[in-house]
Amino acid sequence: MEHRPSLDPAVAEVRRAVRSALAGTRGPVLVGLSGGADSLALAAAVAFEAPKAGLAASAVVVDHGLQAGSAEIAARAAAAAEELGLPTRVVRVEVGRDGGPEAAARDARRGALRAAAADAGAAAILLGHTLDDQAETVLLGLSRGSGAASLAGMAPARDDDGIAWLRPLLTVRRATTRAACAAEGLEPWEDPHNLDRRFLRVRVRHDVLPLLENELGPGVAEALARTAEQLREDADAFAEMIDETIEDIVEPAEAGIAVSVPALAANPPALRHRILRHVVASEFGVSLTRTQTLDVARLATDWTGQGPIDLPGCRATRSGTRIVFTASGADRA
Repeated sequence: MEHRPSLDPAVAEVRRAVRSALAGTRGPVLVGLSGGADSLALAAAVAFEAPKAGLAASAVVVDHGLQAGSAEIAARAAAAAEELGLPTRVVRVEVGRDGGPEAAARDARRGALRAAAADAGAAAILLGHTLDDQAETVLLGLSRGSGAASLAGMAPARDDDGIAWLRPLLTVRRATTRAACAAEGLEPWEDPHNLDRRFLRVRVRHDVLPLLENELGPGVAEALARTAEQLREDADAFAEMIDETIEDIVEPAEAGIAVSVPALAANPPALRHRILRHVVASEFGVSLTRTQTLDVARLATDWTGQGPIDLPGCRATRSGTRIVFTASGADRA
């Protein structure tokens, strides 16, 4: 009887994660490839699993042009994907400055991936974020005092205008993707930015998480990822409650929108505050801080005749039994 070599455990784990993510996909898929270990292991797994699922698959490498030799690095990543059987192209983007270098690069990359998915007729874009990335995201949210929605981290699947953004490896450790690459003879690119401690995420990755693991014991990253999953469930539940509630308590107002004071005050604080943030974000495209949200909520729960509250892009005013939000300057024009 012929002996078949056993499949490397790391390769098997990555493939299982990808197989699960592809199970509900109907249409071609696109892999966002950087050439690093995470996305390279993902590309290899997609190249193996997609044909078995009857799905066409390809990859795109986004060249941000932020480092010397970036074109060559992108070309090597594309060649590696081609050898795996994934048709691949390189897209060069211009990175702006809004929100800082990391945010600007992320925005440029997402725009390029979305455009590439549209060109390929892809139903899903697969990204290589791992459990370690999720843990780092939660820690960063904690350091900024973010709410539950931010601490919920990255969703494993999110629909955006008909395209599914999938992160199959959120249950997989970064060490596993490296082991998978080694087992398959793949040579990932080591991004020097991942060692640059000018970036907060790099300090969290190399200093904070290892310190927590040393002081608190192993399993911190997994615990943070579980926390994100639980908070994501809570956030989804609140989102459904807001959708059910908001139609009954919100109405159009001149140059803005109004919320019923009695209905708002009758809701528990967690829901009340989310309704206010949702109304302002939907109508004016801005996010309220915790302090701003509490100030507006007091117009309903602790009304003592206080005047209008100026907010980013809008103004909140108590008018009878309503809180009226108007665009900045609209009520003074």
